[in-house]
Amino acid sequence: MFLNARDKEYIQNYSKEKITFEDFQKMAEDDSLSPNEKIGFPDAYRSSYEQLIVEDIFSKSNLAKESANILDLGCGCSNLTHEIINFAKLHKHKLILADSKEMLSKIDESENLYKIVGKFPDNKADFNDWQNEIDFILIYSVIQHIYLDTNIFSFVDGALDLLKPGGRLLLGDIPNQSKRNRFFSSEAGIRSHQAYTKSDSLPEVNLLDLPNNKLDDSIIFSILDRYRRYGYETYILPQNSSLPMSNRREDILIIKH
Repeated sequence: MFLNARDKEYIQNYSKEKITFEDFQKMAEDDSLSPNEKIGFPDAYRSSYEQLIVEDIFSKSNLAKESANILDLGCGCSNLTHEIINFAKLHKHKLILADSKEMLSKIDESENLYKIVGKFPDNKADFNDWQNEIDFILIYSVIQHIYLDTNIFSFVDGALDLLKPGGRLLLGDIPNQSKRNRFFSSEAGIRSHQAYTKSDSLPEVNLLDLPNNKLDDSIIFSILDRYRRYGYETYILPQNSSLPMSNRREDILIIKH
Protein backbone atom coordinates (compact mmCIF):
# COMPACT_ATOMS: atom_id res chain seq x y z
CA MET A 1 0.00 0.00 0.00
CA PHE A 2 1.61 3.24 -1.19
CA LEU A 3 0.84 6.57 0.49
CA ASN A 4 1.31 9.60 -1.71
CA ALA A 5 1.83 13.13 -0.43
CA ARG A 6 -1.90 13.85 -0.29
CA ASP A 7 -2.59 10.66 1.70
CA LYS A 8 0.11 11.58 4.21
CA GLU A 9 -1.24 15.11 4.54
CA TYR A 10 -4.76 13.77 5.06
CA ILE A 11 -3.59 11.39 7.79
CA GLN A 12 -1.76 14.23 9.53
CA ASN A 13 -4.81 16.50 9.39
CA TYR A 14 -7.62 14.03 10.03
CA SER A 15 -6.11 11.07 11.84
CA LYS A 16 -7.41 11.88 15.30
CA GLU A 17 -8.68 9.44 17.86
CA LYS A 18 -12.19 10.84 18.10
CA ILE A 19 -14.29 11.79 15.09
CA THR A 20 -17.87 12.52 16.09
CA PHE A 21 -21.09 12.22 14.10
CA GLU A 22 -21.04 16.01 13.81
CA ASP A 23 -17.44 15.95 12.51
CA PHE A 24 -18.48 13.53 9.78
CA GLN A 25 -21.38 15.82 8.84
CA LYS A 26 -18.88 18.63 8.23
CA MET A 27 -16.49 16.32 6.34
CA ALA A 28 -19.33 15.22 4.04
CA GLU A 29 -19.87 18.87 3.06
CA ASP A 30 -16.18 19.57 2.45
CA ASP A 31 -15.74 19.51 -1.32
CA SER A 32 -11.97 19.50 -0.99
CA LEU A 33 -12.18 15.91 0.32
CA SER A 34 -12.56 12.79 -1.81
CA PRO A 35 -15.46 10.40 -1.04
CA ASN A 36 -13.08 8.15 0.93
CA GLU A 37 -11.64 11.10 2.83
CA LYS A 38 -15.14 12.25 3.78
CA ILE A 39 -15.58 9.02 5.76
CA GLY A 40 -12.19 9.09 7.47
CA PHE A 41 -9.84 7.22 5.12
CA PRO A 42 -7.03 8.36 2.86
CA ASP A 43 -7.63 7.07 -0.66
CA ALA A 44 -4.75 4.60 -0.41
CA TYR A 45 -6.64 2.68 2.30
CA ARG A 46 -9.77 2.15 0.19
CA SER A 47 -9.32 2.83 -3.53
CA SER A 48 -9.21 -0.42 -5.53
CA TYR A 49 -10.17 -2.45 -2.44
CA GLU A 50 -13.93 -1.81 -2.55
CA GLN A 51 -14.90 -4.96 -4.43
CA LEU A 52 -12.74 -7.12 -2.18
CA ILE A 53 -14.35 -5.52 0.87
CA VAL A 54 -17.87 -6.17 -0.47
CA GLU A 55 -17.00 -9.80 -1.17
CA ASP A 56 -15.57 -10.18 2.33
CA ILE A 57 -18.63 -8.56 3.95
CA PHE A 58 -21.27 -10.58 2.16
CA SER A 59 -19.40 -13.86 2.51
CA LYS A 60 -20.32 -13.48 6.21
CA SER A 61 -23.95 -12.49 5.69
CA ASN A 62 -25.60 -15.85 4.87
CA LEU A 63 -28.19 -13.95 2.82
CA ALA A 64 -30.76 -15.63 0.65
CA LYS A 65 -30.05 -15.28 -3.04
CA GLU A 66 -32.71 -12.60 -3.51
CA SER A 67 -35.15 -10.29 -1.74
CA ALA A 68 -33.51 -9.83 1.66
CA ASN A 69 -33.62 -6.66 3.76
CA ILE A 70 -30.19 -5.13 4.40
CA LEU A 71 -29.40 -2.19 6.69
CA ASP A 72 -26.11 -0.30 6.44
CA LEU A 73 -25.81 1.76 9.64
CA GLY A 74 -23.36 4.63 9.22
CA CYS A 75 -23.06 3.95 5.52
CA GLY A 76 -21.08 7.06 4.55
CA CYS A 77 -20.86 8.16 0.92
CA SER A 78 -17.73 6.51 -0.45
CA ASN A 79 -17.31 4.18 -3.40
CA LEU A 80 -17.77 1.26 -1.01
CA THR A 81 -21.36 2.39 -0.41
CA HIS A 82 -21.99 2.44 -4.14
CA GLU A 83 -20.57 -1.08 -4.46
CA ILE A 84 -22.97 -2.23 -1.72
CA ILE A 85 -25.84 -0.56 -3.59
CA ASN A 86 -24.82 -2.41 -6.75
CA PHE A 87 -24.69 -5.70 -4.84
CA ALA A 88 -28.21 -5.11 -3.49
CA LYS A 89 -29.53 -4.25 -6.95
CA LEU A 90 -27.97 -7.33 -8.50
CA HIS A 91 -29.60 -9.61 -5.93
CA LYS A 92 -32.89 -7.68 -5.71
CA HIS A 93 -32.40 -6.91 -2.03
CA LYS A 94 -33.98 -3.96 -0.24
CA LEU A 95 -31.19 -1.74 1.10
CA ILE A 96 -31.66 0.79 3.90
CA LEU A 97 -28.89 3.36 4.23
CA ALA A 98 -28.72 5.21 7.54
CA ASP A 99 -26.49 8.21 8.16
CA SER A 100 -26.56 12.00 8.34
CA LYS A 101 -28.43 14.10 5.81
CA GLU A 102 -25.08 15.40 4.59
CA MET A 103 -23.76 11.91 3.83
CA LEU A 104 -26.99 10.58 2.32
CA SER A 105 -27.34 13.61 0.04
CA LYS A 106 -24.26 12.38 -1.84
CA ILE A 107 -26.03 9.15 -2.80
CA ASP A 108 -28.47 9.07 -5.73
CA GLU A 109 -31.95 7.65 -5.29
CA SER A 110 -32.42 4.13 -6.60
CA GLU A 111 -34.98 1.36 -6.80
CA ASN A 112 -35.24 -0.69 -3.60
CA LEU A 113 -33.07 1.91 -1.80
CA TYR A 114 -34.36 3.57 1.36
CA LYS A 115 -32.69 6.32 3.36
CA ILE A 116 -33.08 7.06 7.06
CA VAL A 117 -31.56 10.33 8.24
CA GLY A 118 -30.15 10.95 11.69
CA LYS A 119 -27.91 9.74 14.48
CA PHE A 120 -28.70 6.20 15.59
CA PRO A 121 -30.13 5.22 18.07
CA ASP A 122 -31.48 8.73 18.79
CA ASN A 123 -33.69 8.34 15.70
CA LYS A 124 -34.76 4.76 16.43
CA ALA A 125 -38.45 5.65 16.03
CA ASP A 126 -37.74 6.19 12.33
CA PHE A 127 -36.94 2.47 12.07
CA ASN A 128 -40.32 1.28 13.41
CA ASP A 129 -41.37 -0.10 10.02
CA TRP A 130 -38.25 -2.30 10.01
CA GLN A 131 -38.54 -3.72 13.54
CA ASN A 132 -37.74 -7.47 13.41
CA GLU A 133 -37.59 -7.21 9.61
CA ILE A 134 -33.87 -6.94 8.80
CA ASP A 135 -31.94 -9.96 7.53
CA PHE A 136 -28.48 -8.42 7.66
CA ILE A 137 -27.13 -5.32 9.41
CA LEU A 138 -23.75 -3.93 8.41
CA ILE A 139 -21.86 -1.57 10.72
CA TYR A 140 -18.55 -1.12 8.91
CA SER A 141 -15.63 1.01 10.15
CA VAL A 142 -18.05 2.69 12.54
CA ILE A 143 -17.91 1.06 15.95
CA GLN A 144 -14.60 2.67 16.92
CA HIS A 145 -16.24 6.07 16.56
CA ILE A 146 -19.34 4.98 18.48
CA TYR A 147 -17.07 3.76 21.28
CA LEU A 148 -15.60 7.24 21.78
CA ASP A 149 -18.68 9.31 20.96
CA THR A 150 -21.56 7.57 22.73
CA ASN A 151 -22.61 4.27 24.37
CA ILE A 152 -21.41 1.34 22.29
CA PHE A 153 -23.90 -1.10 23.85
CA SER A 154 -26.92 1.17 23.39
CA PHE A 155 -25.97 1.41 19.72
CA VAL A 156 -25.61 -2.34 19.20
CA ASP A 157 -28.66 -3.15 21.39
CA GLY A 158 -30.80 -0.86 19.24
CA ALA A 159 -29.50 -2.39 16.03
CA LEU A 160 -30.15 -5.96 17.21
CA ASP A 161 -33.80 -5.07 17.91
CA LEU A 162 -34.22 -4.63 14.15
CA LEU A 163 -33.01 -8.13 13.22
CA LYS A 164 -35.48 -10.85 12.35
CA PRO A 165 -34.90 -14.31 13.86
CA GLY A 166 -31.93 -15.86 12.09
CA GLY A 167 -30.67 -12.43 11.09
CA ARG A 168 -27.02 -11.40 11.29
CA LEU A 169 -25.23 -8.24 12.36
CA LEU A 170 -21.64 -7.63 11.26
CA LEU A 171 -19.48 -5.19 13.20
CA GLY A 172 -16.91 -4.92 10.46
CA ASP A 173 -13.42 -3.49 10.16
CA ILE A 174 -12.80 -3.07 13.89
CA PRO A 175 -9.35 -1.65 14.68
CA ASN A 176 -8.01 -3.73 17.57
CA GLN A 177 -4.96 -2.34 19.36
CA SER A 178 -4.21 -5.73 20.91
CA LYS A 179 -4.24 -7.42 17.49
CA ARG A 180 -2.00 -4.66 16.15
CA ASN A 181 0.49 -5.18 19.00
CA ARG A 182 0.55 -8.92 18.43
CA PHE A 183 1.23 -8.45 14.73
CA PHE A 184 4.03 -5.91 15.18
CA SER A 185 5.63 -8.10 17.86
CA SER A 186 5.94 -10.92 15.32
CA GLU A 187 8.66 -11.48 12.73
CA ALA A 188 6.14 -10.88 9.95
CA GLY A 189 5.08 -7.59 11.56
CA ILE A 190 8.65 -6.40 11.96
CA ARG A 191 9.39 -7.22 8.31
CA SER A 192 6.24 -5.38 7.24
CA HIS A 193 7.18 -2.32 9.28
CA GLN A 194 10.71 -2.23 7.94
CA ALA A 195 9.56 -2.64 4.36
CA TYR A 196 7.05 0.19 4.81
CA THR A 197 9.52 2.56 6.52
CA LYS A 198 12.48 1.46 4.36
CA SER A 199 14.56 1.28 7.53
CA ASP A 200 15.89 -1.15 10.13
CA SER A 201 13.77 0.40 12.89
CA LEU A 202 11.49 -1.69 15.06
CA PRO A 203 7.75 -0.97 15.28
CA GLU A 204 6.56 0.69 18.47
CA VAL A 205 4.74 -1.86 20.63
CA ASN A 206 3.64 -1.17 24.19
CA LEU A 207 2.07 -4.38 25.40
CA LEU A 208 1.54 -3.23 28.99
CA ASP A 209 0.25 0.28 28.29
CA LEU A 210 -3.49 0.84 28.62
CA PRO A 211 -4.75 1.67 25.11
CA ASN A 212 -6.60 4.88 26.00
CA ASN A 213 -9.32 5.72 23.50
CA LYS A 214 -8.66 2.61 21.43
CA LEU A 215 -10.54 -0.64 21.08
CA ASP A 216 -8.64 -3.67 22.31
CA ASP A 217 -9.23 -7.33 23.19
CA SER A 218 -11.02 -6.39 26.42
CA ILE A 219 -13.67 -4.43 24.52
CA ILE A 220 -13.93 -7.01 21.74
CA PHE A 221 -14.50 -9.84 24.21
CA SER A 222 -16.95 -7.79 26.29
CA ILE A 223 -19.11 -7.44 23.16
CA LEU A 224 -18.93 -11.18 22.50
CA ASP A 225 -19.77 -11.98 26.13
CA ARG A 226 -22.64 -9.51 26.49
CA TYR A 227 -24.66 -10.78 23.56
CA ARG A 228 -23.97 -14.46 24.23
CA ARG A 229 -25.43 -13.90 27.71
CA TYR A 230 -28.63 -12.64 26.10
CA GLY A 231 -29.16 -15.51 23.70
CA TYR A 232 -27.24 -14.46 20.60
CA GLU A 233 -24.36 -16.33 18.98
CA THR A 234 -21.21 -14.24 18.58
CA TYR A 235 -17.97 -14.85 16.67
CA ILE A 236 -14.71 -13.09 15.88
CA LEU A 237 -13.98 -13.41 12.17
CA PRO A 238 -10.79 -12.52 10.30
CA GLN A 239 -10.80 -10.23 7.33
CA ASN A 240 -9.65 -11.40 3.93
CA SER A 241 -5.85 -11.19 4.02
CA SER A 242 -5.93 -9.16 0.80
CA LEU A 243 -7.50 -6.20 2.61
CA PRO A 244 -5.03 -3.44 3.49
CA MET A 245 -5.35 -3.55 7.30
CA SER A 246 -6.38 -7.16 7.90
CA ASN A 247 -3.36 -7.68 10.16
CA ARG A 248 -4.74 -5.20 12.72
CA ARG A 249 -8.50 -5.28 12.15
CA GLU A 250 -11.18 -7.93 12.53
CA ASP A 251 -14.95 -8.42 12.46
CA ILE A 252 -17.57 -9.48 14.98
CA LEU A 253 -20.56 -11.47 13.77
CA ILE A 254 -23.71 -11.57 15.93
CA ILE A 255 -26.53 -13.98 15.02
CA LYS A 256 -30.06 -13.76 16.41
CA HIS A 257 -31.82 -17.06 17.12
